[in-house]
Amino acid sequence: MINFKRILCAILCVALLAGAVVTLTSCHGGGPQLEEFKIDAEFNPEEQIEISFWAKNDSNPTQVAIYKKAIEDFEALYPNIKVNFKPYADYGLIYQDVITNISTGTTPNVCISYPDHIATYMTGANVVVKLDDLMRDSRYGFGGSALGFDGVKRDEMVEKFLEEGKIAGGYYAMPFMRSTEACYVNKTYVEALGYTLPETLTWDFVWEVSEAAMKKNEDGTFAVNGQTVMIPFIYKSTDNMMISMLKQKGAGYSTEAAEIEIFNDTTKELLYEIADHAGTRAFSTFKISSYPGNYFNAGQCIFAIDSTAGATWIGSNSPLSDIDGDQVVDFETVVMTIPQFDVENPKMISQGPSVCIFNKENTQEVLASWFFVQFLLTNEVQIAYAQTEGYVPVTLKAQNSEAYKDYMSRAGENDELYYSVKIDASQLLIDNVENTFVTPVFNGSASLRDAAGQLIEEVVKARRRNQNVNSKFINTLFDNMVSLYRLDQVKPVEIVDKGETETESQTEAQ
Repeated sequence: MINFKRILCAILCVALLAGAVVTLTSCHGGGPQLEEFKIDAEFNPEEQIEISFWAKNDSNPTQVAIYKKAIEDFEALYPNIKVNFKPYADYGLIYQDVITNISTGTTPNVCISYPDHIATYMTGANVVVKLDDLMRDSRYGFGGSALGFDGVKRDEMVEKFLEEGKIAGGYYAMPFMRSTEACYVNKTYVEALGYTLPETLTWDFVWEVSEAAMKKNEDGTFAVNGQTVMIPFIYKSTDNMMISMLKQKGAGYSTEAAEIEIFNDTTKELLYEIADHAGTRAFSTFKISSYPGNYFNAGQCIFAIDSTAGATWIGSNSPLSDIDGDQVVDFETVVMTIPQFDVENPKMISQGPSVCIFNKENTQEVLASWFFVQFLLTNEVQIAYAQTEGYVPVTLKAQNSEAYKDYMSRAGENDELYYSVKIDASQLLIDNVENTFVTPVFNGSASLRDAAGQLIEEVVKARRRNQNVNSKFINTLFDNMVSLYRLDQVKPVEIVDKGETETESQTEAQ
């Protein structure tokens, strides 16, 4: 039942990211002192170039195969460019390796990362390439005349996804795939408990049903499933949980100017409520109880919140289920938006892999890297990768293609390529793009994100140990999070209006 690989990965990621601020100074020492990249030369098809590409996959061999096929096709178009591919199992490991390599001038050329991480890479001068000029170049930019393939045009990108790559007033990240969070619901058990699913989940509804599911039979088994294990509500990413709750409440988290606002009264109220349900064991987290999809598939969880990209692991017929077949319980799975405080104004986080390009002394390497990034946006790559999990292509060109429309129309045709839960999860994001949001990105935002999740983790752990969660506990917890993640060293940055919001300088945490 316990997925040790996922637990080990989570622990390692927390350990690496908890020390993120400590490692920031490595961005400034060593390595070549690079000038800002400018397109001042034609691409030379005769020069032999090697570029490195670091990417994350969910231990999914199909994703690795898609990357390798994309590289093979790209190299056929550009015989003078060789792409060296290095797959990773976790974003945190990529992040740590990049931080280490910045100081030695050995960063990859192209890297898949979160924008929060890219903002940290940018603390080294000109380490990450600003993409604005490359995007609009008539030869090599979006839809450029000199590209060796049918590149995506600027108006064929999903604007909201593209805007998520803006850091410090410029584009430093290019979206590759997008996902959001979904609540995977065991509808069979909800109805067995006497409830009817609403059109939109609310926090009150989820808490109420979760508490009702804790009722036991005389023999000690849970009434709803007849088993000895039941954790009605499990949230995989507690940082997203806290961030989303605050966004839905209109409460502070952080500002574009890197002002930390999370330690407020609304956060306290949310933690008290979470503590109440953790105390009854109606709520738990991935870090404490393990992967929610495992419990969900075994009929031991009713509300499992995970990324839409995790849909292939979730449900009675999931093709990538991590538990043995004899443990799987048959029930109806419904994919819904995460619980809301205001159903008329839903808010859910936008997430998923983005791509950045690292600056190099050889400008030909940078151009080659930019070509490869654009090739990752072509329909063949976008559609193939989106089909592996509940991801959504980041281009309108791919979303509106006949191939993608055909794929989306065949939900449930089989449980391999057309697994209905996976396709429903993708459709959920497509239907809610305008309801998604992202958090401000700055040097230190990755640490703030970790602190947001750890607030919930600490409260849940305390209640499971029968500790009181009161005002003294919360105030001490706030102080500990500031100290652990060095949030008191994140300095606000100056915002200068130059026709669009632009950060004049990046925060530094020494």
